[in-house]
Amino acid sequence: MKYRPEFPEKFGSIEDARAFCSEFYRWYNTVHRHSGIGMHTPIDVHHGYAAEIRDHRASVLEKAYMAHPERFVRHHPVPPALPTTAWINPPDQDEKTPPANSTTKLSK
Repeated sequence: MKYRPEFPEKFGSIEDARAFCSEFYRWYNTVHRHSGIGMHTPIDVHHGYAAEIRDHRASVLEKAYMAHPERFVRHHPVPPALPTTAWINPPDQDEKTPPANSTTKLSK
């Protein structure tokens, strides 16, 4: 939120906050691509679409490379790696298994 200039410093009322956040969280979870999860949306990762999307991206990049290899001077283009587990609140390093309802995670 701190990187979004349209996010208000404060809200006029709880209703204003709910209205703004309803749209903001919809965008954040369904439209915004996050670098920490391989440029996928949280919804795509949560519902298991990330692998299919990555395969499609790889196909598009391969076609672009085959058509114009001179544009890729460093290396053959590849999409970002698929996310593994993304934690909002990662468990402590010494914890083997976090309590069931203590964290939220996005799975493959």
